[in-house]
Amino acid sequence: MSFPRIAIVGAGSLSTRRIYPNIGAAGARLVGVCDLDAAKAARNAELFGGTPYDDLETMLEAEQPDGVILCIGADAHARLAPTVMHLGYPVYTEKPPAPSAAAALEVARASKETGLLCTTAFKKRYSVAYTRAREFIAEFPPDDLYSISVDYASAQYTHTSPRSSFLLDFAIHLIDLTGYLFGDAAEVFAFSKGLDAYAVSIRFANGAVGSLNLNCGRSFSIPTEEVEISIRGGNFMSIHNSSSWRIAREGQCVEWREPPTFTSAGDSGNDTGHLAELTDFVQALQEGRSTRSCIFESYKSMVLYEAIAESAATDTVVLPRYETP
Repeated sequence: MSFPRIAIVGAGSLSTRRIYPNIGAAGARLVGVCDLDAAKAARNAELFGGTPYDDLETMLEAEQPDGVILCIGADAHARLAPTVMHLGYPVYTEKPPAPSAAAALEVARASKETGLLCTTAFKKRYSVAYTRAREFIAEFPPDDLYSISVDYASAQYTHTSPRSSFLLDFAIHLIDLTGYLFGDAAEVFAFSKGLDAYAVSIRFANGAVGSLNLNCGRSFSIPTEEVEISIRGGNFMSIHNSSSWRIAREGQCVEWREPPTFTSAGDSGNDTGHLAELTDFVQALQEGRSTRSCIFESYKSMVLYEAIAESAATDTVVLPRYETP
């Protein structure tokens, strides 16, 4: 059996915990590990397989992989993803895909120009609960969608860099999920308390409304993730921590799920989405298709992220503008 050959750029703590251990489980084989810190590359190659490198183009020329994973920060994702695609390789980047919507749009244009897949690791799209939520919502016409409410919080961020920015590094997960479930935003208004807390109101293009309570005043170890979806006719869904849910139809509870394990720490690859998103990328390589979190979708999430940040900074309603790559 032939398994897709994967090369990874980045051997930091996040990728070492969440990506490298899942390559085999996703159905692929690790052939190359690249990091500017040669010691980190050598360590991960010894732990997980593949040949270590400290230069991207040298690795690609030597290994000729079927796909490349970039886990090196938003600025580097936006800079290197087009380079890798123009060299002929599909790309998977960690979130966010870029530091800005404009930069994400350029990555999307590179994907369109080369005809190669570029996918973003927005894990919430792949969690068991939100996969079920998407299926549930799809049962109803868009006019029947009423509202989505989100409560999502983390421990304190310092806001000294893109990687330490609460809105871009952490809240972006639920910003992306909101668009994935309810579609494009037409109007956005946000109050904020500095860079630490946001109260966001959204009117979607389909007429539904949404509210997001996002803050970094809580905890990383005790999860806060509550999502409520309301649809005409007593149809609604409550989701807790990406894993538990309850569905009501016509005012009657008809479905619920309470998993037997606690998954906030990322110990379940499918409940959290960490393994499922990698599996989708690997299967997309094999099948020659796109993914549910391709760059054209994650670009839209960056547009919504910037609309929230702009509204909070200016105390005005912002009308998101989505460009075609």
